[in-house]
Amino acid sequence: MAISQKLHTRLVQKLILTPSLQQAIKLLPMSTLELSELLNQEMVENPLLEEVPTEELQPVDAAQDKQEQKQPEKTDTWDDQDYEYFFGDYLDDGYRSHTPTEVKELPPIENTLSTSTSLSDHLLWQLSMQTDTPLVREIGEAIIGNLDDDGQLVATVEELAAMGPWPIEDVERALKLVQGFDPIGVAARDLQECLLLQLRHLGMGGTPAERIIVDHMRLLQNHQVPELARKLGMSIDDLKQHIELIRHLDPKPGSRYNPSQSQYVIPDVYVVKVEDQYVAVLNEDGLPQMRISPVYRRLLDKNTENSDETRAYVKDKFRSALWLIKSVEQRQKTIHKVATSIVTFQREFLDHGIEYLRPLVLRDVANDIGMHESTVSRVVTNKYMHTPQGVFEMKYFFHSGISSAYGDAVSSVTIKQRIRKIIEQEDQRKPLSDSKIVSILQREGLELARRTIAKYREELKIPTSNQRKVLY
Repeated sequence: MAISQKLHTRLVQKLILTPSLQQAIKLLPMSTLELSELLNQEMVENPLLEEVPTEELQPVDAAQDKQEQKQPEKTDTWDDQDYEYFFGDYLDDGYRSHTPTEVKELPPIENTLSTSTSLSDHLLWQLSMQTDTPLVREIGEAIIGNLDDDGQLVATVEELAAMGPWPIEDVERALKLVQGFDPIGVAARDLQECLLLQLRHLGMGGTPAERIIVDHMRLLQNHQVPELARKLGMSIDDLKQHIELIRHLDPKPGSRYNPSQSQYVIPDVYVVKVEDQYVAVLNEDGLPQMRISPVYRRLLDKNTENSDETRAYVKDKFRSALWLIKSVEQRQKTIHKVATSIVTFQREFLDHGIEYLRPLVLRDVANDIGMHESTVSRVVTNKYMHTPQGVFEMKYFFHSGISSAYGDAVSSVTIKQRIRKIIEQEDQRKPLSDSKIVSILQREGLELARRTIAKYREELKIPTSNQRKVLY
């Protein structure tokens, strides 16, 4: 048996993710703020990237710029012709994106100067005023350091005692001191203790309200008022006074000193109505307008006295800078295509509101703009659109549809809105069950199962009909 070596030619297609393509994919799901931070970081690390000064944002004379460019010698493997053909627009010293931008007014200065006292600072100040004993102050600081944002103690007495170590009696004494601080109910170990501290501070200890909190919290949480009245031997009218008192207690006393930070949304796309058509305009305010540094680009000139090592370094950074600028522009074009497609599909929503939001899936937009669904998915991630109906995340416009008797599909968001309105208009003496809501929607041409109504109602955080009856 003879073994021989032979050469064969085959044509094979392979999908290869080049570094430049990986970079373009990486930029797609970024928000405008994240992209701005990335570009600023790249300009720090890459000397060939620089931001166009404000006074030079207008493009310079292209003919003058070409006179400055020198052709490399034929012996040099660096082919400037290819780069000038592919990146011609970006090599201009005054390059800026072709996407129209609008100047936005900055927020008032007073919005950036406000400060607030944290719960920890407020309690530590009271601790310093209440005691001079070093041990009590040390234990009190440990207790305050183990409070969550709502003011609840997340460590046990035993765990606190082991931190010192301190005697458990001293920890309990310090805990009682901190529990008397403002806001009342702080440093409680659970909801029950939090409510009891507030109730006793109001002088309501020993009342039926205290019995409800101590012995019948589950009945209260489930709105089982008749059963609660029977347990306490009271009429429902008398019981309601004590329930109303408990309702006005604060289950999260620390939250007023630890307010959640406002999350400001900067729209990536503005939808503007021009005459009778809606136009999607990209918001590039805050994004640095980048260009290739003309100073460093001249180092590539073969006639300059630069070492091969210097030219090799500049070449590498030159390639990275060009691909980054190209990737950013490709990202902006892709976002604009997706936004324009969404505007086309959701024209009635832009005119009339949420009741006219039509069903839309990623495949619809992908087919419309000739891209893959995964690309559209990356584009709509962390992106927001400013529309005549408000600011919405781009993902908001993608929802499944339910067929109606009239042949048109209805968005699930529209159905949820309809369920909310039906329940808001119901007779409080006879709240509508899920089955009754199914019948109402059937008369409107919408065929839904009862379990679907129940799922939508739970997503809207609306109680069941029995629970609503008790609440009414």
